[in-house]
Amino acid sequence: MRSIKDETNLNQKKVLLRLDLNVPLDNGKITDTTRIDKILPTINFLLKSEAKIIILSHVGRPKGKVVNELSLKPICEDLKNKLNENIRLVSKNIKEIKSTDLFNEHDEKIVILENIRFYEEEEKNDNSFAKHLASLADIYVNDAFSCSHRAHASIFEITKFIPSYAGLQLNLEIDALTKITSEIQRPITCIIGGSKISSKINIIKNLITKFDNIIIVGGMANNILKYKEYEIGKSIQEDNCDKIIEEIFSLSKKENCKIIYPEDVAVGKNLDGSAEIKEINNISKDELILDIGPKTIKAIDLLIEESSTILWNGPAGYFENPNFAKGSIEIAKKIIEKNKNNTIYSVAGGGDTVSLLNSIGAISNFNFVSTAGGAFLEYLEGKELPGIKALN
Repeated sequence: MRSIKDETNLNQKKVLLRLDLNVPLDNGKITDTTRIDKILPTINFLLKSEAKIIILSHVGRPKGKVVNELSLKPICEDLKNKLNENIRLVSKNIKEIKSTDLFNEHDEKIVILENIRFYEEEEKNDNSFAKHLASLADIYVNDAFSCSHRAHASIFEITKFIPSYAGLQLNLEIDALTKITSEIQRPITCIIGGSKISSKINIIKNLITKFDNIIIVGGMANNILKYKEYEIGKSIQEDNCDKIIEEIFSLSKKENCKIIYPEDVAVGKNLDGSAEIKEINNISKDELILDIGPKTIKAIDLLIEESSTILWNGPAGYFENPNFAKGSIEIAKKIIEKNKNNTIYSVAGGGDTVSLLNSIGAISNFNFVSTAGGAFLEYLEGKELPGIKALN
């Protein structure tokens, strides 16, 4: 996979830069700029190389129609401020734009084309649409790893018509995921949470063959406790999961991977209530399991201490209520402590995990934090991502 850093002459070249600027908006205001901040190094690299940058991105799911609320205008304004550059949002129909329509002003360095998903051809991976997009530039750069599990026109088909490269952030993402899936430094541990064990069964099965320890927390752990015939009260759970859990334990035994689940928990009567620590054999029918307890935290800390590599995907509890955030915060603190001593390689990913780390200002204390969502999970499942395949 060629990196844009491998291209020696970018001076005055038009670069079509596919980004994922799908940031959360509230009444036209951006509420989390993490995805924007992460791609700034690629834009700055291209500016330093004196390239002309044409940004492509999407926001939301307009389903091939113009939705004014999903315009890239707020993102354009944010980039102007962050880069201190005069950036123009081109609202003209993309299918009518020609290369000569762009960079009319001599000192114009960056333009942004309007939401690529306003066009139904994008999600249909339309060949003609992709060819037209390619005609706007000299070089294509994919720095949208989080969209690379989609075979869309601006991700996959476009690479057939134009010299194509990986952006700096995409390279970082692939490098980080390679270190936890193939170029592994052992011992390696995964902490995995979330509400549905069925949605992550393929990830768990793939990681069991590679990892030494898998720690299951959050709502997923409730299913294991129920399978082990413990009372879980009113806790979140899935029905008909016994076969899935049997598969996990059977495969882990075969692959010599240790499965860890809570031995004590923090419970509450409701999501807004206070926490009470209980052993897993002492939970009442009217209680909700909302976090891990101190014994479980200590056991996880010991495994983190012994590990050289760690992957974290999913908080340990309902961290939105501070009373049930202790487990997640203590896990983060232990990983950060190891990171400061350069004795662990740490990767975190998943929307809730990123939100948690943002809330405690810990993003920069991990070796890599992925905002990729679906692409991140599909890579961990061992799937080939169309956007990455297209660059190889």
